[in-house]
Amino acid sequence: MINLILFGPPGSGKGTQAARLVDHYHLTHISTGDLFRYEIGNDTPLGRQAKAYMAEGRLVPDEVTIGMLRNKVESSGDTQGFIFDGFPRTLPQAEALDAFLAERGESVTGLISLEVDEEEIVQRILLRGASSGRADDNDESVIRNRISVYHAETSPVKDHYAPTGRVRHVYGMGTIDEITERLREAIDGLIG
Repeated sequence: MINLILFGPPGSGKGTQAARLVDHYHLTHISTGDLFRYEIGNDTPLGRQAKAYMAEGRLVPDEVTIGMLRNKVESSGDTQGFIFDGFPRTLPQAEALDAFLAERGESVTGLISLEVDEEEIVQRILLRGASSGRADDNDESVIRNRISVYHAETSPVKDHYAPTGRVRHVYGMGTIDEITERLREAIDGLIG
């Protein structure tokens, strides 16, 4: 079973590239945003818990997010594996993912980090903001803050997996096709 973490700051192209990699490797795409929308939209017990935290302006606890992830993995049926997009975001989430996969007799196959210049990220998100309808995609100071939070809180996840020798850095600049090709080379090196 392939278990890939697609990693990178907001606007690095994770969602775009995940969609292409899912088709090529026959993986199931797991995005935390999609998990939250599904669980909340279907008024599941976990969705109600998440909604209550969000309504209070609080972060949803890791155990709720992991519960949603567990539900998705266990209901995915026939798949070659998973590509985790936007998860794990913190060290406790990485540790929880490792424990969950270990219960299944699996581990993280690799973490692929999309490396994109900060100025490029800001421009990509502002461009996306023109059509996304997300207020946080239209405010440069908010975007720069999201990037700072990523570096402070999420970047250490990469260090967590570094000792495994399964972290790959992929240059995330260029055309979508060029980036996809670089990602495939990195993944093929991990699973080959």
